[in-house]
Amino acid sequence: MQVSPPFPVFLPDIQPRNVPTALMEALQARFGPQFSSALVVREQHGRDESAFSVPPPDAVVFAQSTQDVSDAAKLAAQHKVPVIPFGVGSSLEGHLLAVQGGVSIDVSRMNQVLAIHAEDLTVTVQPGVTRSQLNAAIKSTGLFFPIDPGADATIGGMSATRASGTNAVRYGTMRENVLALEMVTASGEVIRTGTRAKKSSAGYDLTRLMVGSEGTLGILTEVTVKLYPLPESVMAATVSFNSLADAVNTTIQIIQLGVPIARCELLDANTIRMVNAHSKLTLREGAMLLMEFHGSPAGVKEQVETVQAIADEHGGQTFEWASSPEERTRLWTARHNAYFAGIQSRPGCKAITTDTCVPISHLADALLDSVLEAEQSGLTYFLVGHVGDGNFHMGYLIDPDQPQERELAETLNQQLVRRALKLGGTCTGEHGVGLHKMGFLVEETGAGAVAMMRAIKQALDPHNIMNPGNMFTL
Repeated sequence: MQVSPPFPVFLPDIQPRNVPTALMEALQARFGPQFSSALVVREQHGRDESAFSVPPPDAVVFAQSTQDVSDAAKLAAQHKVPVIPFGVGSSLEGHLLAVQGGVSIDVSRMNQVLAIHAEDLTVTVQPGVTRSQLNAAIKSTGLFFPIDPGADATIGGMSATRASGTNAVRYGTMRENVLALEMVTASGEVIRTGTRAKKSSAGYDLTRLMVGSEGTLGILTEVTVKLYPLPESVMAATVSFNSLADAVNTTIQIIQLGVPIARCELLDANTIRMVNAHSKLTLREGAMLLMEFHGSPAGVKEQVETVQAIADEHGGQTFEWASSPEERTRLWTARHNAYFAGIQSRPGCKAITTDTCVPISHLADALLDSVLEAEQSGLTYFLVGHVGDGNFHMGYLIDPDQPQERELAETLNQQLVRRALKLGGTCTGEHGVGLHKMGFLVEETGAGAVAMMRAIKQALDPHNIMNPGNMFTL
């Protein structure tokens, strides 16, 4: 099996292509004020939440329609110049960075909810609609869209990275919740995949191919997703533990007993300290589980009693329950502010973030050993996890001017990922491959599988203009 080098590799392969003046002039003529080559605009579209430093794209097009995306792609294809989709820039793995230069196509202005089919539990949106905008638009229907990756990401970006988040343990990921797509190919052609029907046996599953393709096969211009009825009853809870192991083992037992918990999030004591300082809270500084239960009043009561009994067996304490929306929001403040609390705990730092997902039976092995390594390294870190489905995140906080800290963080990342792979897990549970996990894709899937991915990429994008340099190199 081909493996990554034994030393940390964290610099993207920057190979800018020449962008002809003729293309710039053609884009300016077609898009007018929707086109910009100003440095400040390009720089805004040349960075995300990752720690990579990459030159910005050569130009930015602000698309307002599928036709805009198609025309921009056609012009870029004529000159064999890369195009990179851009939503809100919340990527953690460098997905939207123009490592080969080119044109950033910003779809954030494509933010219309196109069709709500409440009777079918589906909605069709443009790619720039964010998760919170979608839920606001369907609030009166009694339905909601459950995928919550933490950041208020766009539906297009969430589809492209196969995002999941806090509710995935009950409602699944974007893979299970995207029914149909409209997309623009590398040649500028507009095609549709899937339907609003709940299942189909018609041909290759192109929708699933596109969900998680990270902009390397096309640009999404419409997304149809599933909706769910708002639960009759919702209860949230937090519980603290004296040890991280007790919190993890509580989670494992909850899942193995089949409790239909909607959310099960973990923060360690280190992260709680950061959150307390950031949000002026007084949470007990120990490992904490944040949970949420959905269903009928009787069903929620049964879930709560079962989980409380399991937590008591593992030394759970300081239970706090909340049923009103305001109380639940207060309890979830710690989780939603964890990333920003971590960043602000060390002024001027950058976060090297990583995530893995393992079978639930191996969660303790993967998580506890990774925390021990981080503690022994002396590097400041934070830990959060969607532990109900075996997914957790580490953020290593480094001084960007200290290369040795960057190297140490990448060493910890490699150890964590390889541990997950050894335990039957994945190199990324929800962040995606991007630039950061490219070396691990071969380790996880095998050289033959990556060769098949490359073959698909070359067939659909023969000139390699769709977000080149991401996921794998050609």
